[in-house]
Amino acid sequence: MTEHVVLRRAVLVSGAALLGAYLAAAALTQAPLNPVKLRYYDEINSVTEPYLSQNWMLFAPDPLSDDRGIVARAKCGDGRVTEFYDVTRPYVARVQHDRFFPSRMSRLVSGAITQMATPDPVLARLRNKEVEKKKRPVPLLSDEKASRNKSEIFLARYSLSQLPKVCDGSAPSAVQVRTYVHELPSWSQRKDSSAKGTTSFEDLKWRNAEAVG
Repeated sequence: MTEHVVLRRAVLVSGAALLGAYLAAAALTQAPLNPVKLRYYDEINSVTEPYLSQNWMLFAPDPLSDDRGIVARAKCGDGRVTEFYDVTRPYVARVQHDRFFPSRMSRLVSGAITQMATPDPVLARLRNKEVEKKKRPVPLLSDEKASRNKSEIFLARYSLSQLPKVCDGSAPSAVQVRTYVHELPSWSQRKDSSAKGTTSFEDLKWRNAEAVG
């Protein structure tokens, strides 16, 4: 009985310590810029943002105005390249057919695409001003490039997990993701049944399956 009590207390203390450390790291990310934050930025970031960056876009300040998703194709071991497969739509269909307990998987894709196209707001305003003044805009910073690279790797890994057995049962050797953003018609066109909006595409570079898996 004594050993059981000691073990239980040890688990509770360890859990409280881990929770406290995480809350401290989260609080430090919201603190003003200071020497401690600069010194341990990489370590804190790896704990609080292990997959995707978290920012105020989480609260959706703007109404939904576009539809985002990805298609993907694979390269097989024999060099054959498959057609593109829609790896986003199946989860969207599940959401539409399950209103009580919908899957959130499709949000992972849209969130990663948004992260790729959402720079630092301060830098974005600065770049817009420089473009207006016909000056050379500030290039992407290293952390912006790293954030985009993480998003691309995530989308490639997600696509590999969702592709059907396209290589005759063998694992693909590489995968390529194509992102699409369908801009919905404007509010003024809401009653125009012929309004289709516009769609833009971007082909990401091929990723080695073992490197992203």
